[in-house]
This record gives sequence, structure tokens and C-alpha cells, in this order.
Amino acid sequence: MTALTRRGFAAAAALTGAALTGRGHAATVTPGLESAGHYRFRLGAFTVTMLLDAGGLIDGPWPIVGADRPREEVAALMRENRLPGDRFQPGFTPVLVETGGARVLFDTGNGGAGFVPRPAGGRLAERLRAAGCPPESVDLVVLTHCHTDHIGGLTEGGGPAFPNARLVVGAAEFDFWKRWERPGADPADNASRSAEIFRSHLLPLAERTRFVADGAEIVPGIRALAAPGHTPGHLAYHVESAGQRLLIWGDCAHHEVASLARPDWHALFDMDRAEGARTRRRIYDMAASEGIVVAGYHTSFPSLGYVVPAGTGYRWIPVTYQLL
Repeated sequence: MTALTRRGFAAAAALTGAALTGRGHAATVTPGLESAGHYRFRLGAFTVTMLLDAGGLIDGPWPIVGADRPREEVAALMRENRLPGDRFQPGFTPVLVETGGARVLFDTGNGGAGFVPRPAGGRLAERLRAAGCPPESVDLVVLTHCHTDHIGGLTEGGGPAFPNARLVVGAAEFDFWKRWERPGADPADNASRSAEIFRSHLLPLAERTRFVADGAEIVPGIRALAAPGHTPGHLAYHVESAGQRLLIWGDCAHHEVASLARPDWHALFDMDRAEGARTRRRIYDMAASEGIVVAGYHTSFPSLGYVVPAGTGYRWIPVTYQLL
């Protein structure tokens, strides 16, 4: 077999482009996944940018997924899917939606105080700048819920990280964390730490915050969808433009294999684990039956995919080139 030289590769590419386009030159390449840690695509008249706030391997997915199951059962499911049984690489992926009338950011990542510390986490601001959308250009910050890896990036250097933005959060979510009190709780656990960050990062911004519930229109084309269980007021969001739809589901999955294949397994960080399982079933069924592309905060970057039924559960089909 003849080796493919650089000149030969260029010639082959040109021929392929001519065949694909019917013209005598190579097809135009549309960039999608970018080395700067963002992935941009069009959704009707909207522009959507996925932003990688944190990276790295962590232990799991047990008990983050499958908290009520034996560790080996979760590890076996991972190995069946050609994944390590004892570690995984979650995404931490805020979403920027540019509607033409507003720049809307969903969640703010870890910041300097979230689940993944710097330098591995808290990189949202640099990702936004690399995408040509500096933090001061954001008009609206929408929070799916108030865990540290979603609100940790709200402040920077003692002030608002998005100085010109108003905020949106679920009314039930805000009220829960405002009243949260658990005497004797470990201050390092996820709920206690989230309550602490809520008080320091979100509560001082209450005057610039709008409180919403299921069905609320955030801006034209974006509506809230109740998805409780992970937290009491956890919200997902429908985004629609020119008949094209995106579902931003927040933390309705913590792993694109385990969470979907076994939606009834309990999730360690769900504050109501039974309700979380019911929400997963409902949300996954909706995404699958309606064929909606999904932004899953903790799925592997670019954290976009489709859901299809698979046995008694579901399967995640990651976006590769479907949206280009």
C-alpha cells in the first residue's frame, strides 16, 4: 500500500471536496469543537456556545451515581461500556445562548469556591473571553440550581463576576437555600458548602434577581421547566428558535452512561433521591420522544447529545458533527 504523503493527502482532500460539493475545490469546513474549550453552533436564529469550566478525572461514578447500589454493580456497568470502573471525567459546562436581543448564560461554573478548585476549575471567564463574549457583555445569568459548581462563578474578587447582568433563579430554589439550616451538619458536605456559597455569592445579589417557576418565559424563546429532586427547586430550560429546540437540563444526569442506563439508581447529590429518579424518567422520556438535543451539564464536553430508549433505560448519543 502506497504511503499517503502530505501532498497526496491535500490532493485527496481536494478531490473529496470536489465530489461533495460538485465544484472544483474543497468543501468549506465549519469549526465546532475548539481547542479554547468552547463549542458553538446555531439553533435557528440563536447562537449557542458550550463552555468548559472544569476538567479532570475524579473517582466514580459510584457513589455519585448508584448510591443505593453495590459499588461493583456500577463498576460492571462501566466496564460493559468500555469505561473504567473507578474513575470518570465529568463535564462542568455552562451554556451561553445569544438570542439577538440578549446574551443569556446558564450557570456560572465553579468560580474560586466550587466543587473543582482552580486551576482545574473556575475557568468560565477565560472561556467566555476566548469565545468573544467577555463577562461584562452577559445580559442575563440563569441558574438551574444553587449547588457550588453552578453558582461559584457568580462573584470574582469580591464583586459580581457579571457586572451588567440580571439574574434568574427558581423561587422555590432561592427560598430553600435562604431558609436552609441543618444544625450539626458537616460544614464540608455538599449541602452545607452550597448554603455557604449561596449566602456569600447569590444572596447579596437578590435585588437584581428575578424569581421564576415552571413555565415562566425568561426571554422570548426560553422557558423554565420544573425538574425537582436534585434540589427542591431545580429547573431545566427549553430553548427554541425557528422550530429548533434545545433542552438545558442542568443536573438531570451526572454520567452519560450510568445515569441514563439506570435512571432509577439514586444519585448521591440528589437532595430528594426518589424525586430525582422520577424526574430523570420524565425528562429522559421527553427528550427521547421529542428528539430534542440536550445540554447536559455533567456529560462529557461538549456536553451535548440526544437521548434514545434502550431496554428499561435510555442511551446518550453524543453530538459529534450533527449540528455543524
